[in-house]
Amino acid sequence: MRRFLNRLYAASGVLAALCLAGIFVVMLAQSFGREAGIFVRGADDIVAWLCAATAFLALGHTFRHGELVRVGLWLDMLSPRARRRAELFALGLTSAFVIYMLYAVARFVYESWKFNEVAQGLIRLPIWIPQLCFVFGVVIFLVAVLDEFLRVLRGEKPTYQLAEEARRAAGDFSETV
Repeated sequence: MRRFLNRLYAASGVLAALCLAGIFVVMLAQSFGREAGIFVRGADDIVAWLCAATAFLALGHTFRHGELVRVGLWLDMLSPRARRRAELFALGLTSAFVIYMLYAVARFVYESWKFNEVAQGLIRLPIWIPQLCFVFGVVIFLVAVLDEFLRVLRGEKPTYQLAEEARRAAGDFSETV
């Protein structure tokens, strides 16, 4: 199961990176196309969809690697027992918020599908298709949060804390600047 989850988080990070690369390609095509007198239809729509996909698909991966904003300085001052309680509280609260977020996003996408909503831009596409990245990203983020909650519940250190400790041990203090 651990191997599957690690691959899921890595795959979501890779998909987010590919979406980011897609933004680069589309914007580059638009820039060169403008110089050559070629209009790239729907580039703004595609870039907007890829930008949203990048943000949502990266959530689980960045969370697991300790790259999301946390209050690590405050947690470092706590005793191990108090830190564990604070981590459980924070992860439990985060789980509740992400469950609600998943509900809201899934309902939003479902309603787009149900009402046959079409994109407003130059590309006439059912809008639920690019919106699916929101749902997939939030599902992966929820799995990552619940995974960390269970780790802490079992008495293990959270993966994001291990990643932070590894960065510090390697001499990388860029996140503290």
